[in-house]
Amino acid sequence: MIPNPYDIHYFHVVSETLNLSRASERLGVVQPTLSQAIKRLEESIGKSLFIRGSGGLTLTTTGEEFLVRSKVLFQDWERITQSL
Repeated sequence: MIPNPYDIHYFHVVSETLNLSRASERLGVVQPTLSQAIKRLEESIGKSLFIRGSGGLTLTTTGEEFLVRSKVLFQDWERITQSL
């Protein structure tokens, strides 16, 4: 299954804040929406992207790699759309 671009965008913002509440405020969506988006990505990849703890979230090694690669994907998409 190909991940939804919005789910990836939500993942990027959650990765920046490492806090679902702050990310939901920044994005203007409710927290369950973000939780579901992250869950869909994790199911699509087959691995956890975050470690959930009392102090917030931490990216897993997979999460860190996905963040780097998905940013490249978005940059490539921008270059493609600009060149057409």
